[in-house]
Amino acid sequence: MLTIYADQISKRLTYALSVIFDDRQIEYRLINDEQSFKEAPLPKLVYSENPTLEKDASIYPSTILFEEDVLKHIVQKVEWNSEEILSFNGVPDILASIFYVISLYDDYLQEETDQHDRNIGSLSLLYKMKWLDQLIVERWSEKLIAFIEKENGCSLSAQKIPFNVIPTFDIDNVYAYRLKKGWRKYMSIAKDIVKNDRIRLKERREVLSDRIKDPYDTYDKIEAIAKRGFDVKVFWLLGEYGTFDRNVDYNNLHHRRLIFEVNDFANVGLHPSYRSNQSKTSLREEKLRIEEILGREVTHTRQHFLKVKLPITFTDLEKVGFTDDYSLGYADQLGFRAGVARPFMWFNLRENKVSTLRLHPISYMDGTLNEYMELTIDEAVKTVNKLKTEVKTFGGNLVALWHNETIGDYGRWKGWSRVLEETLNNKD
Repeated sequence: MLTIYADQISKRLTYALSVIFDDRQIEYRLINDEQSFKEAPLPKLVYSENPTLEKDASIYPSTILFEEDVLKHIVQKVEWNSEEILSFNGVPDILASIFYVISLYDDYLQEETDQHDRNIGSLSLLYKMKWLDQLIVERWSEKLIAFIEKENGCSLSAQKIPFNVIPTFDIDNVYAYRLKKGWRKYMSIAKDIVKNDRIRLKERREVLSDRIKDPYDTYDKIEAIAKRGFDVKVFWLLGEYGTFDRNVDYNNLHHRRLIFEVNDFANVGLHPSYRSNQSKTSLREEKLRIEEILGREVTHTRQHFLKVKLPITFTDLEKVGFTDDYSLGYADQLGFRAGVARPFMWFNLRENKVSTLRLHPISYMDGTLNEYMELTIDEAVKTVNKLKTEVKTFGGNLVALWHNETIGDYGRWKGWSRVLEETLNNKD
């Protein structure tokens, strides 16, 4: 067993150590009794300024793991044991580096947000350091383990973190034409007439007369993926109609039946509405809606528009009973916002404690590749394969975010099903 000494046992330090060691099944204990540490057998690690313990493997600590507030530090890239890590106010600290990234510390400090009040990936610390497409927390964790092993002349027998591909789908618009009634139907027709969009007018007529399939009706494709053995997650938008919430009425019987049918082959969770970010009441109501439709408790969720405002969004999800969230990623940039691809418990920096909400980082979103980054299909395939190699190497889940309307090779998404298929290839 690894024995770790620190002058103070804090919640942040305890959390950082659990991130590094628990999933790798490395046994350790953290103590602050100097005599007990001296008497403990190897291997050991010192996280202290204590000069009497310097002969053991040691890391000089910065202050960040012993603070309780979100403070602005001078954060710089430095080299430690031939590895680039972070220094805080001039103190290189690999443990604090791991905590800083996985706790999303930098996101709390960002003052500029986009038009949807989201953190901007290109302004993030990881992007600026050129680490966003790397599992930097895993790289640092492996480097720390190697350092401990070298200094103690031992092996900690770290277990490899498993690799998986998890395809996920957001249902923002259940159909392009079907089930849209009343003023919504006629306004859409009027819009096409004003634009003289004869293709859409013809397509609408053929869909509504059952001569062709609705272009957003790709649920058979999602089911086929599930039948290949993938743990498919589907997140359904059931909010009240609004500027950014435009799904079919949740009371529509055909809509409700479709949700129930998809739940037979995929794990259906809630896609909270754009509006719910400003209303915990709306969030709770939407959770009750999908639970009533499915006849079971729903604990998995992903934010519409990846709209996350720290710590409010995650705190609200926790309070209404969600246990797992799949929103952790930037809209404008792909990669690993928390430096890992495996699920982890969210550390609430405002309350300085580990929450009960498990975060599942996404590796990329379809719209990031096509709309934000404007990649070609070939470029997107290469980019996805690079991300997949990173996750295979360091472990975790390659969580791919798609929509039912983007996997049907329709419109501006023509040919993009190839990118999804490349994601699913070579499943380990």
